[in-house]
Amino acid sequence: MLQLAGKRLVQMALIMLTVSLLLFLAFEADKYSLAGKVLGQYSSQDQRLQWLEQNGYNAPFVQRYVTWVFNAARGDFGESVQFATPVSTLLKDHLLNTAVLGGLVFTITVSIALVLGVLSGIAEGSARDRGITVLAVITTSVPEFASATILVAIFVFWLDILPGTSPFSNGLTWADANQLVLPVMVLVIYNFGYYTRMTRASMAEVMTSQYVRTAILKGLPYKRVILRHGLRNALIAPFTVMILQLNYLLSGVIVTEVFFSYKGFGKLLYEAALFGDIFVIEACAMVAVFIAVFSQFVSDIGYTLLNPRIRFS
Repeated sequence: MLQLAGKRLVQMALIMLTVSLLLFLAFEADKYSLAGKVLGQYSSQDQRLQWLEQNGYNAPFVQRYVTWVFNAARGDFGESVQFATPVSTLLKDHLLNTAVLGGLVFTITVSIALVLGVLSGIAEGSARDRGITVLAVITTSVPEFASATILVAIFVFWLDILPGTSPFSNGLTWADANQLVLPVMVLVIYNFGYYTRMTRASMAEVMTSQYVRTAILKGLPYKRVILRHGLRNALIAPFTVMILQLNYLLSGVIVTEVFFSYKGFGKLLYEAALFGDIFVIEACAMVAVFIAVFSQFVSDIGYTLLNPRIRFS
């Protein structure tokens, strides 16, 4: 286990270094172009040269890259051109908001998917199985912007019981928890179907295995067979998929966050891309890659814990 974890951590570090080099080459290799983007198109040549000198961009390329990586590892990505605020401060606030949204979505989605997936998988081919499968396929097929529009039309304009935006102008507090309802509903509706189908397929396969049939023939209670013998093995594939979806909850919620004006990571990245805020884009890209490789690491470790054949091979 420790050997596997060590190998995965080394792979994470190599991936992060590779991505950081590509980002640096894409955004900061041409220092004169960078100065123009930071200072604006109407800045003079003297102003750009002075900015490059003040910020150490006249140093050799390798030295600039090493300094940039060292600063990024400490959480120092410079200052946002658009907001005139340290990028680390922006990231902290927006990541916290997305963590709250993503945590709620992940918890609710997994709970619904496991229940429906198990109920469907243990009754393969039944009317219940078909009904759950149809529901899962329909919800997964509807994109976020469409479901968001439908839910706003129902709960905001028709019933008038929920706010149509989630700006959290006074900060993210429980007093404004109703602003989270629609964004959470949109993401849960879009995601739970995929998790449900994965769980259903895995559970249906496990229920046809020899050890489950033997346990049932021995007279063990059906509930005990499902919970103690079937569920753990059925969770191996869905667990991997669910953990890998954490990366989607970080950077794939852009549509939902922009639609509801939710001040999260996705909206920050969207605004930075529109404005051309180089340092924010770099920071967001590094954070997204870190979450992607870290979720892969957690997925691999969790997979070995659920599957002893992998752990001890």
